Amino acid sequence: MNPLVNRPRARDLGVVVGALPTGAHNAITDVPGVLVGHTTIEDDADLHTGVTAIVPGQLGPDRWTLPAAVYTGNGYGKLVGSTQVSELGVLESPIVLTGTLSVFRAADALLTYLMDRRPDVLSLNPLVGETNDGHLSDIRRRPITERHVLDAVTGASAQQPAEGCVGAGTGTTALGYKAGVGTSSRTVPAADRQVTIGALTQSNFGGVLTALGVPLPVEELIPDADRTAPPGNSCMIVVATDAPLDARQLGRLARRAIFAMGRVGASYSNGSGDYAIAFSTAGPDQPPIPDAQLDPVFAAVLDSVEEALLNSIFTATTTRGVGGRVSHALPYEAAVRRLAAASRLTDSVLQPAKSDG
Repeated sequence: MNPLVNRPRARDLGVVVGALPTGAHNAITDVPGVLVGHTTIEDDADLHTGVTAIVPGQLGPDRWTLPAAVYTGNGYGKLVGSTQVSELGVLESPIVLTGTLSVFRAADALLTYLMDRRPDVLSLNPLVGETNDGHLSDIRRRPITERHVLDAVTGASAQQPAEGCVGAGTGTTALGYKAGVGTSSRTVPAADRQVTIGALTQSNFGGVLTALGVPLPVEELIPDADRTAPPGNSCMIVVATDAPLDARQLGRLARRAIFAMGRVGASYSNGSGDYAIAFSTAGPDQPPIPDAQLDPVFAAVLDSVEEALLNSIFTATTTRGVGGRVSHALPYEAAVRRLAAASRLTDSVLQPAKSDG
């Protein structure tokens, strides 16, 4: 069980996605050098929001950019800095996620962080995404401050990240249930090396929750649940890897991250801004893996994103928000019974890959 939440992750209950092994934490932080930090704003009434920062530790004086790509599944959203990433194929900042109307303040705060680190540079490109947590949080108050962003970035760590109702996932809902932040990872052989792929999601989108091919509709598992949840409102997916890949190849990974949303029942609605960001931490002296040898990496992206999305829901807790609206946690006992009846559960959870450290 995730020690940072009081609800189990999907895998803790035998909901195991695919046959590939995970990293030590089964998290995006299994990719060496990748850190995650959260700042949470929670007043048990009108504010349920926050900041999540994904910080590649490789960005520093020896190397100020990493290969990266952005894929837009549906562009109903705000991803500040994305066009430059797409144009140049490089990431030059941590990735910050927050609520919709706070994205601009978060971008300004991240710019402060970048300018402090690089006083000799004239222009910098902060990358900040969002989902709309306005169903549970008063987004018009725009409560995110510079301090919230800087605390998430500078406090990021390589430990197993908290999931569920934390950081940018504090006020989100997905597939009819309370959702939040989720993460997962896989390790696979690719070309002549073992590589790690990690995913982190900010889940806030519509559809019917599906786990391992089994529909878990909220109206059946919670017949008296609040039905006012919005049909869309977006998903942000971040994929990190230490596989040596160029920006074009990372775009292929980002597309598959969006495809993975379909596995958990996403409706890809008109109002859902669905974005994936993929970056590589591999050294610049390593040649890219040939395209013909990328199939294991693609499989790892699909499985890790799918499991991260499930974790974002399994670990989230029931939340009452602005206007008295309620988003109910998945009743995982009922979900497990349905999955067991469909013979989808595994009795033996796959062991994580051994850490080199």
